This record gives sequence, C-alpha cells and structure tokens, in this order.
Amino acid sequence: MLAIVCPGQGSQTPGFLAPWLELAPFRERLEALSDVAGLDLVAHGTTSDAETIKDTAVAQPLIVAAGLAAAAVLLPAGPAGTVGVTAGHSVGEITASALAGVLTDHDAMVFVRERGAGMAAASAQAPTGMSAVLGGDPAEVLTVLERHGLTAANANGAGQTVAAGTLDQLAALAADPPSRARVIPLQVAGAFHTHHMAPAVAALEALAADFDVSDPGVTLLSNADGRPVAGGTDARARLVRQVSSPVRWDLCMQTMVDSGVTALVELCPAGTLTGLAKRGMPGVATVAVKTPDDLAAAQQLVSDSAQGGEPASEVPSPEATTPENRA
Repeated sequence: MLAIVCPGQGSQTPGFLAPWLELAPFRERLEALSDVAGLDLVAHGTTSDAETIKDTAVAQPLIVAAGLAAAAVLLPAGPAGTVGVTAGHSVGEITASALAGVLTDHDAMVFVRERGAGMAAASAQAPTGMSAVLGGDPAEVLTVLERHGLTAANANGAGQTVAAGTLDQLAALAADPPSRARVIPLQVAGAFHTHHMAPAVAALEALAADFDVSDPGVTLLSNADGRPVAGGTDARARLVRQVSSPVRWDLCMQTMVDSGVTALVELCPAGTLTGLAKRGMPGVATVAVKTPDDLAAAQQLVSDSAQGGEPASEVPSPEATTPENRA
C-alpha cells in the first residue's frame, strides 16, 4: 500500500521551488494558487529570503501550494487507484485533505490563507515559541514539560517531541531538560497547536462552515489521533480544531504501519517526514520529492503500488534532518 504524506511549516527553505518552475504544469498550478492566496508564491518559492518565508502568513500558503502543485505533476490522474492512504503534518493536513478530495484546491488555499494570518495574529499577542526535545524517556519528557507549564504540541515519534509555550517557559526547559535529552529552540513565530492559538479557531470555524466538502476518496488520517476521518464534515471540523490541538504524527505513522503501508512518498518541500518514517516505520520504502529529479523514483513507487507489486527494498531517501516545527 502506498502512502502520500505532506509536510508542515518549517520544511520550506529559500529557493526550494526554483527547479520546479521549469515544469510548465507546476508553474501554472502555482500561479493559479497564488491568485487565490493573494501572495506571489512564485517569488516566495524562489527569491524570498529565509526571514520572509518564515512568516507564518507566508509559509503556510507556500507549503500547501507547493504540495498541491507537486501532487498534480506526480499524480496527474489523481490518487484514486494508486494511493491507499494520505496524511499531512499540521498545515500539511490541509494539503492531504485536498489530495483526498475533501476540499477543492481553491478552498484549501482560502483556508490556509486565513489559517496562516490568524495564527500569525495570535502569535503576536504574547512572546511564545517552540523547542524540539530529542531523546530521553518519553514519560519523563512529558513530566518535565508539564512541570514547566509547556505543551507537547507535536509528538513526532522516533524520539522527537516538540514543546510549546511562553519564551520564559522554554528558557526554563533549556535550563532544566529531561535526562538524556537535547533541547533545540526552533525558529518559529509562536506556540502552535496550543491554547495560545485559540484566537484563530473561531474565525476558521466560521470560514470553514461555508465550504462544500466531500468524503475522502482515499483514506485520510487525522493529526488528532492518527485514525481515518469519518467523512468530509468530520475532516473539516478536525482541520479547525487542529490549530490549537497537539499533532500526533506518531499515531499517524503507527496507523500506516498497522494498515500495511509498504511505500511512502513525501511531497515537497520534503525530507523530514521521510526521515521520521525511516526510524518510525522500518522496512517501508520512502521517497522524498524535493526536486523534479526525485519524480522518477516516486513514480516507480506509485506504479508498483498500482500494480500490486512490492516496492524496491532500497529507495534513495534523505536521512532525518534537524527537527523543525510543523505548524
């Protein structure tokens, strides 16, 4: 079974879309999505600097648009018949929802545009942030986070938890970390997936109520609990609640393993989710679609899955990278 996964905020890097824009279908799709977002995503994906694309209001539409455009190139006929399951980490769940047919690409971009703006505004209300906690005993990590008043905003599996809260709380964690664990501050604008994002939820709930949604055409996993969503209405409600709720990517990976996933393709800007899969989903063939050069390997996995064949045991894939937030 083939899984298509979609990354979240923090996966973008300056110029990451430059090679993609040489593909006419990709450029055309990105330009159309730019019009919906009201942003020049072509410029943000090629010439904008790191500080510009770190802005939540820019990063989130950029990442979703990049994933949708890459999916259109990789799966021109759509996912039906080839993709068994799809999931996205945080904002990537919007990409996955559109890929599964729950949202149209247009509504996905409207939603992510307002989500990014709302989360940026919520982040501006107080000095908050996030830090990755690598290693340590999982139970002790949670105990230490609770002691410092922090939230485990991302449970990423493979020994990686992302803590979120005020900058003072994060400073206390750095000074008093769990034993045998490293704490790495993340370059993000706020405490995503915590109560600090509550101001963004009500506006998104009102916005999403006007969307016409469809039931997923392929199995769509939820960040809330790693389980398949019950239908289009359920998926829409979960996208709204996700903004202020923790991301359980560890449970998404476990569900994929339990469901018999044998191959996984990560849409651009790819790398981190395949890195987590190499440690959390041993034996699963992975391809990170970072540039068009990766399309051939990804298409081979798609073809093998469609024909019911076994994926190659060795598929080029990047190693796990420095942890990044997935907002």
